[in-house]
Amino acid sequence: MSGLLVIMGSGETAPTMVKPHRAILERVGERRAVLLDTPYGFQSNAEDISARAVGYFAASVGRQIEVLSWRRPPTDTLERERALTTLREAGWVFAGPGSPTYALRQWRDTPVPDLIAGRLRDGGVVCFASAAALTLGSHAIPVYEIYKAGVEPHWVPGLDVVSPLLGFPAVIIPHYDNAEGGHHDTRFCYLGEGRLTAMEAELPDETRILGVDEHTAVLFDLAAGTASVLGNGRFTVRRGGQSAVHPAGSVVSIATLASGRAAAVPLAAGPPLDETVAEAPPESSLKAAADALEARFDIALAARDADGCVAAILDLEQVMVDWAADTNISDEGEHARAVLRSMVVRLGELAQRGARDPREVLGPYVALLLDLRAKARTGRDFATSDQIREGLAAAGVEVRDTPAGPEWSL
Repeated sequence: MSGLLVIMGSGETAPTMVKPHRAILERVGERRAVLLDTPYGFQSNAEDISARAVGYFAASVGRQIEVLSWRRPPTDTLERERALTTLREAGWVFAGPGSPTYALRQWRDTPVPDLIAGRLRDGGVVCFASAAALTLGSHAIPVYEIYKAGVEPHWVPGLDVVSPLLGFPAVIIPHYDNAEGGHHDTRFCYLGEGRLTAMEAELPDETRILGVDEHTAVLFDLAAGTASVLGNGRFTVRRGGQSAVHPAGSVVSIATLASGRAAAVPLAAGPPLDETVAEAPPESSLKAAADALEARFDIALAARDADGCVAAILDLEQVMVDWAADTNISDEGEHARAVLRSMVVRLGELAQRGARDPREVLGPYVALLLDLRAKARTGRDFATSDQIREGLAAAGVEVRDTPAGPEWSL
């Protein structure tokens, strides 16, 4: 029996991946679900990242998971064997953000890579995202070294777990559609087209680059021989600069991936998933969600719709809670808080001015005065008529006499 290999481009602990995680974990049943903490094991806040991930799966996904700590190969024999036994028994193994080269150093020349592959041979699920996903191919990108430290672009040897499973040599690139650089090209896991093209030329000719967009998951069902694309983005198979692109909702045969063709089979042919996975996913970032809700708030505010304003504020507060467990640290939380504070202040200003349309509030009073003015004019009491008109003008109400009768505006 063959298992399920899941590659996530990013968002592994974001609201966007909740439904895919739920569907994937249904396949695991009662088998142990473990989080392998190696990729971020060098960070001083590693404990916090683990705790947030555990909280995310418990609160959002509805599954209790345990942390398998392998930040460095354990030197204590008992500790080492306990960790390896946990990995051997796991039905679901998850790893995510951090440094791919750090993870490779801690896993290489240990039983970990073989045990990861063994989970797939035994019908288990291996779910690797972001940095961890980079390690699974024949070659890996040293992202931090190239993008942050300015090291010349180069490959490092990967674990090469996917090549024997898929039947062709492959390199995994998450964050494939990254756009953080704005006008600076940060696609392809921060490489950009120029560096990727140069590095691709160094790969063996038969190697495929498997690119997974952010907030997107590709499920390789090894028994069915299919790859299903879920989430917000696309799955790209690239070879020699030519790409076959498979959008969310596609299911493509693994044999087709080897050929490089962009043919796909209907979604129903893929692995059994909860049908709700195909629904439109949430916004792909906390910032995007906050900006969308601010736009909704702006519309409600312009319409003096107090209930709509309050609803947008409450929805933003809930979105911030939903994203709180995301292990990808960024300044988007501060952005969302700033938007929330601004919305509260602007709602307060609306309350001071009065949310109701002034015409709606003043209308009955103006109508009464205009009626009195009309009666005065009918009785040729022009002094009273003028007094009423001047009084209204002083209050900011302009009266215009038309053939159809008097009209007024503020």
